[in-house]
Amino acid sequence: MHSAGDSALERPTGTGSRLDLSLRDTPASVEVTTREQLEARGDASLTDAITRSTGITSLGHPGNSGSALSARGFTDATSVMRLYDGTRQYGGVGISFPFDTWSIDRIEVLRGPASVIYGDGAIGGVVNVVPKKPTREAIRSEVQATAGTRGKRALAFGSGGAINEQWSYRLDASGEQSDGWVDRGDSSNRSFSGALRWDATRDLSLQLSHAEGRQSPMRYFGTPLINGVQDPALRERNYNVADSRIRFKDQWTELLAQWAPGDHVMVRSKLYHIRSDRYWRNAEAYAYNAATGLIDRSGNTEIGHDQTQTGNTTDITFSGSLWGRPNQASIGFDVNRASFQHTNNTYTGSSGSVDPYHPDPGYFASPEPFIPRYRNKAEQYALFAENRLELTERWSLVAGARFDHADLSRQDLVAGTQAFTRSYANTGWRLGTVYKLTSDTSLYAQASKAADPVSGLLMLTAANSAFDVSTGKQFEVGIKQSFADGKGDWTLAAYSITKNNLLTRDPSNPALRIQVGERSSRGIEGTLSVQAARSVQIDANVALLKARYDDFSETVGGKVVSRNGNVPTDVPERVANLWVGWKFMPHWTLSGGLRHVGKRYADNANTLKLPAYTTADLALQWKAGADTTLTLRGFNVFDKRYFTTAYYTNSQWFVGEGRRYEVTLNHRF
Repeated sequence: MHSAGDSALERPTGTGSRLDLSLRDTPASVEVTTREQLEARGDASLTDAITRSTGITSLGHPGNSGSALSARGFTDATSVMRLYDGTRQYGGVGISFPFDTWSIDRIEVLRGPASVIYGDGAIGGVVNVVPKKPTREAIRSEVQATAGTRGKRALAFGSGGAINEQWSYRLDASGEQSDGWVDRGDSSNRSFSGALRWDATRDLSLQLSHAEGRQSPMRYFGTPLINGVQDPALRERNYNVADSRIRFKDQWTELLAQWAPGDHVMVRSKLYHIRSDRYWRNAEAYAYNAATGLIDRSGNTEIGHDQTQTGNTTDITFSGSLWGRPNQASIGFDVNRASFQHTNNTYTGSSGSVDPYHPDPGYFASPEPFIPRYRNKAEQYALFAENRLELTERWSLVAGARFDHADLSRQDLVAGTQAFTRSYANTGWRLGTVYKLTSDTSLYAQASKAADPVSGLLMLTAANSAFDVSTGKQFEVGIKQSFADGKGDWTLAAYSITKNNLLTRDPSNPALRIQVGERSSRGIEGTLSVQAARSVQIDANVALLKARYDDFSETVGGKVVSRNGNVPTDVPERVANLWVGWKFMPHWTLSGGLRHVGKRYADNANTLKLPAYTTADLALQWKAGADTTLTLRGFNVFDKRYFTTAYYTNSQWFVGEGRRYEVTLNHRF
C-alpha cells in the first residue's frame, strides 16, 4: 500500500526555497518535471519540455536564443528567469544553454515572484534546469539513437556511478541535426557535461563539473503578414539570406563544496565561471509591399556577444529550535563579476526585395563595419536569509529577504569614452504560511515583493540606464492535496500580481524599450497527477489569467494613445497541458498529450491576434528487453498550423513546427 509519504508533494525541492523544503511545505506554486516524465514525453528541446509546465509558454526567437518564456502574464528573460543547477547568468536578453534534455535530471518551476531567492528578474517565475549528477550507485551507462522525418538524427551517450568508496562521476554527451520545418531550416547542436565528486569524509564533499554546448540554430526570422493576414502558402518560406549564420557557444564550470560540521548544520559554497560566445549574421526584418507585391527586407544584422561571469554563492543552513519549536534557517551571500562586449554593424543594410512565394535569398550586405561597439561591466553582491518556524505540528511560517546591489559601467569602444556608470539596489521579501488540515492536505498563503531590471543589465543603454528598476507585489493562496494512498495529488492556486515602473519591448522595434506605468495579472492555476489504474498515469494542468495594462500610453502617428485595459503582447490567458500513459500490455505503453495555448496579441493595441492552438503528440513504446526500449513518436500529429510569437515588427510572425515522426532506440548497460 502507498502512503501520503509516497506522494510527489513530499519531494524536496531547492528551487522554491534554500531550506530544501518539500513541495507540500513550500508556500508557493512549485512544480517538478522528473526524468521519467521527460523520457515518457520525448521532448529533446528544453523549451518544449519546460512549456509542458503549468502556465509556461514560449516566445523564443533567434534574437533571445530561443529561450524567452511567458508566465503569469509577464514575459522575456527580465521577468521569467532561467537557471542552470541553481545558478543564473546575469544581464543578457537570452540564455543559450542548456538547450536539450539529454543531460537533464529534472526541471523545477517556481511560479510567481522569486527575487527573495534569486534576485531581480523573476516577477513572473523561475525555471531551474537541474542536470544529472554523480551518485553512489553502481556504474550504469546508456546509449540512444534517434532518426526521424525532416532529416532528424540524434545520438547520445550517458554514464555515471561510484568509482570507489570516495569517488563518483557523471558523463553525458549528445548531438543532433535536422533539416527543419521551413526552407533552408537546417540546424545542429552538440553538448557535453561531466562531473566528478569526491566524498573526502562523511561530512565533506567536493564536486567539479563542466558543461558546454554548441548550437547552429535554424536561421529563420518569421513570415510577414500579407495584406494584414498570414498566407498559408508561405508556411515554409524563409526570407533570410543564403549565407546567414547563427552560432552559440557556451561553457559552465563549477566547483561545489558541501560541509556538514554537525548534524544540524550544512554549509554549501559554489565557485563558478560562465562564458558565452554568440554570433548572428542575418537579414531579419521583412515587410510586404502592396505596391510591388514583394517582401522588402531590411535590418541586415551582424552581432557578436562575448559574455563572461565569475562568482561565488555560499549559504549556511541550520536546523534547531526557536522558542521551543522546530526551526530551520538559512543565511548566505552571492557575489559575481560579469563582462559583456557587444560587436555589431549598427543593424544597417539590405539584401533587396524578394518574391513572397519564390524568394531568391541573395547574400548578406551591410555598408557598416562589424566592430566592437561597447562593453558593459557589472559587479554585484547580494545578502539573503530565510527561515521556517513550526508554530504548531500543523502550522508553519516561512519568511525570507534578499538585498541586491549592482555597480554597472558602460564603455563606448568606438569613441573610447565611458558612456555611463550606475548603481542599482533592491530588497525583496516573502512572507508565507502553510497549514496542514490533514497529513494529506495543506493550505498556504504568501505575500511577496520583487524587482525586475529595466532591461538586460549587461546590454543596458545610456537611455535605459536612467530608468529605475521595476517593482512588483504578489499575493497568492492555494491548496495542495495527495489522495488515493499517495497515488495522486492535485494543487490549486489563485494569485494577483502588480508590476510598476516597468519597461516592455517596443513591438515596432525590439531594440528599444518603452515605459509602462503599471500592468497586472490575476489568475488561477491547477495541476493533477494521478495513477488512475495500475497501468494508467494522467498528468494535467491548466492556467487561466487576466493580464492588463493598467497605466500605459504610447505614441501612434504623433498622438498619445492610451492602452489601459489592453492585454500585454505575447501573453496567452488560457494555457493547458495533458499527458496520459497507458501500459496496455506488459511490454507495451501507449501515451499521448495535448498542448493548448490561447490567443495572444502581437501589438499593444490588441488589433493583431495570434490565434489559439492545440497540438497533439503520440508515442508507442516497446520494451524489447530489460534494458532496451524502442519508441515511435509523432509530434503535432494533426499538423496544426500555428504561430509562436512576433519578432522585429508586430506583423512578422514565427510559424510553429508542423507534423513530424521519429523512432528512438535506447539501451542501458
